[in-house]
Amino acid sequence: MKGEQGIKQRLRKSFGRWLSRRIPASSNITLSHKSIFILPTGFGFSWLLLVVILFVFGTNYQNNLVMGLSFLLFSVFNTCIIYSYKNLAGLSLTRLTSVPDTFAGQLCYVPILHSCPNEAFEIYLSFAGQQVEIIKKVSAETGESSLGINAPVRGCLRPGRIKVESRFPLGICRVWSHVDLNIEQIVFAKPIKANLALTNIDTDNNIDSAGKFVSGVDEFSGLKQYVEGESLKQIAWKQLAQGRGMLTKEFQQPHGDPLWITLDNNDYNLEVNLSQLSWQVEQLSSKQQIFGLKLPAVTVAPNHGEQHRINVQTQIALYHQQQGMHHA
Repeated sequence: MKGEQGIKQRLRKSFGRWLSRRIPASSNITLSHKSIFILPTGFGFSWLLLVVILFVFGTNYQNNLVMGLSFLLFSVFNTCIIYSYKNLAGLSLTRLTSVPDTFAGQLCYVPILHSCPNEAFEIYLSFAGQQVEIIKKVSAETGESSLGINAPVRGCLRPGRIKVESRFPLGICRVWSHVDLNIEQIVFAKPIKANLALTNIDTDNNIDSAGKFVSGVDEFSGLKQYVEGESLKQIAWKQLAQGRGMLTKEFQQPHGDPLWITLDNNDYNLEVNLSQLSWQVEQLSSKQQIFGLKLPAVTVAPNHGEQHRINVQTQIALYHQQQGMHHA
């Protein structure tokens, strides 16, 4: 058994290297004769067997009608080969860089753009061993589909090649390809509710308000309707000149010291600790609080906003990545 598994692994590696040379990885791939493979399906082999039987029967019994039928069926088979190939030829697939957030244990959806100048029908897209996305029709106008893949652990998810397959028009031939769109997706650690392990907080500050923005003079936050008695220095004169009415500028500043979330030193419970940090990040971000992250050898400066949340979650997801990386 071990010998058979070793042979299978070597064959897979050899096939993978051959595919890498024949169909190199790229963020955008258009299928052509070099990247399309075609073989008869089980139904197609049965079709050919019927053609052979009819031909032998017709020649033995000198029956021109049966021989003509065998030639007709064989011509249909040849026509299906051509139309099956043309159905995939010219199909373009492009990966999108903006991918929805995915936490460990969830199904990761990878958006793919597709188009075909000559139209394509009944296209099946899937990652190895994952659910299949069926596209009934691909037109010259760019469309979008999402391919699902299981993401059981945190880290950098590399799902590998996408299998593109079709059996259009009659199911006689199976035409397929394996394309690599260089897809890499960061899977965040699964949030687990925990007490907020916050540090560097002034003892006079409340956790719920520390690191939040309050009215101040440091940073512009927006415009609001003018209230009688407010300073004329706050008036948005540009908007007034545009006919938008009397508006005043609002400014804000952080209240108290920024919050820091840190990792517990108990490495034996590393995944649970990282999941708790992930939950803390989501909680603080939802409250618009300023916070930073401190990990061994990694520090993210205090900040706020959506991009900061993603940066912090990414650092948590990639911490000791060799322990959490998943290869599909």
